[in-house]
Amino acid sequence: MERTAVLTPAEEGGYIALNPETGTTTQGETVEEAVANLQEATALYLSVFPLATRGHPVITTFCVPAHA
Repeated sequence: MERTAVLTPAEEGGYIALNPETGTTTQGETVEEAVANLQEATALYLSVFPLATRGHPVITTFCVPAHA
């Protein structure tokens, strides 16, 4: 089952990883470690709270205007 991972740099170093479909969040020192930790956390979550598959989420970006 394919899920989405959103990774952002953590202030203290490494990455914070989020799965938006389930809300599971974890971290890791590298992208690979963060994704592996997220896979484990999401699998554990889904073993308790299964989700119906509704297709892939649409991922996009947007700009927020800076205040002058």
